[in-house]
Formats: sequence, structure tokens, C-alpha cells
Amino acid sequence: MFILSFFFLLIMILVSVGFFTLLERKVLSYIQYRKGPNKMGYLGLFQPFSDGLKLFSKEFTWPLNSNLLIYYLCPLFSLIQSLFIWLIYPFMFNCINFNYGLLFFLVCSSLGIYGLMICGWSSNSVYSMLGCIRSISQAVSYEVSLSLILLCYFLLIGGYNFLVLSLFQFNCWFFFISLPLFFCWLSCCMAETNRSPFDFSEGESELVSGFNVEYSSGGFAFLFIAEYSSIILMSLITCMIFFGGNFYNFLFYMKLIFLCFCFIWIRSCLPRYRYDSLMYLAWKCYLPLSLNYLFFFIFLKLVFVYHFFL
Repeated sequence: MFILSFFFLLIMILVSVGFFTLLERKVLSYIQYRKGPNKMGYLGLFQPFSDGLKLFSKEFTWPLNSNLLIYYLCPLFSLIQSLFIWLIYPFMFNCINFNYGLLFFLVCSSLGIYGLMICGWSSNSVYSMLGCIRSISQAVSYEVSLSLILLCYFLLIGGYNFLVLSLFQFNCWFFFISLPLFFCWLSCCMAETNRSPFDFSEGESELVSGFNVEYSSGGFAFLFIAEYSSIILMSLITCMIFFGGNFYNFLFYMKLIFLCFCFIWIRSCLPRYRYDSLMYLAWKCYLPLSLNYLFFFIFLKLVFVYHFFL
């Protein structure tokens, strides 16, 4: 039954990734005063299925000097890694109750860098290698701040289980007690998922298409699905940490959709950062802020323990 539940979840993720791409194209087009996809089905609702069929039915080409086996397997590895983290999603039935869900998330998300690295290296292309190096340095820089921000809240609740977060936010969301940290977390999520204004691994104006420049057909589709799946997952985790975390409530999913919309909204409004500005932001701004908040939360926890147990 658990395998069936997880299989159903995977199908829902893949469908939601398809409709997320439709939402992105619609929002970007209306912001630019034009209409998005509207020919395929009613209001363009069948456009994701059409795009999927087109991508998987195209001819798969590969560079002559590429490392062919790794070149083939790398998009599949990225997709599996992206979907595997969804195990932390709290099922109502047949649930795996992760007492160390935070550690599972950190370990699995850090594996995503290897997918980018091997994609860029196995293509044996200058542009893909340059995009891969940039994306690795970006992901490593922001993963430090991301981990510290997560540790703040799990230190406060005294465990590593994502399900416990909703119990601590019954009366007050964590969003209200740490507003600067929320914006820091949001920009770290964008850097982690390679989205604007931090999309340096796919800087079209400089790198054509970054680490995935040599991929076409199904390989490109797998990388695309992996990226959008991780965006939806980061939105889910943001809702669980900052906005109540009550996943049995319908409003929880409305907040999740709004956060996905924010990713698109920010992409349409902000230009890409300079690369040195990105590194400066990670090491000189976000890291000190997250460390200070970590000490602040440790102090809060000590005050709480002293007040109630001594």
C-alpha cells in the first residue's frame, strides 16, 4: 500500500510540474501584456501534455566527444534525486514518519549538485562546463545558509521531524517571529533551485543554456522536471516552516500555490545579479544573518527551558 501511495504521489507531482509550467507561461505572458498558450484545449489547458509529447518524441542527439554512458544516465539521476526527497511529504495514510526528516532533506538535496556537475562534465563542452562550475559554487554557497536557517527552527522545536512544526505554530506562525529570516530563506531557495535572479547555471545571455546546453529531447525534459519538482518541494517546505505547516488544511495548498506564483513573479520583475554580487550576498550577508539568528533561537530555547522546567 505504501508503494501504491508513493506511486500516486509521483504521478501527482509530474502532473503538477506540467501545469506549473503552464502557469509560468501564462503569468509571464500577462505581465508582458500578451496572451500565453491558449490554442491547445480550453484556455490552453492541454498545453503541458502537448509539450511533454513533443519533447519525448523528438530525436535525441549527443555530442561526438561526450562521455556517452554518463551523459545518458545523468538526467535520470537528477530526476530520481529530485523526486526522492518527496518521501518527506507527510501522507495521511501509509506514512513514513521521519524523526530525522531534516537530515534526510539536507542529505538528499545536497546530492543535486552531483547531477549538475556530471551533466556539465560529461557533455564535454566549454559552455556546459562553465555553467556547471558556476552552478556548483552557487549551490554550495547558499546551502550553508539554507542549512543554518533550517537548524534555527528545528532547534526551537527540539527535534528533526517536519510533522512537529505544525504543533508549534498553532497560535503563531514562525513567519511573524522571524520576518528577515523568511526573506533570506526565500532568496536561498531561489539560488538553490537555480531560479531568477540567481539563474547563473542557465544564464542564457552568457552561456546559451548553461550546464544543459547539449541536452535535447527526453534528457532535457528530465532535467526540466527535476528543476520544477524541486521548486514545488521548496514551496512546500517553506509553508511547513513559516506558514503553519498544517497540511490537512486546504489553505495550506493555497499558500503553496501562492509561493510557486512568487517564484514566477520574481522571475518576471528582477534582472539577473552579477556573479560577484551573488557570492558577496551569500557569504557577507546571509551567512552572518543566519548565524546571528541561530544564536538568538538558542537563547530563546534556553529561556524557555529555564522558565518552565526550573
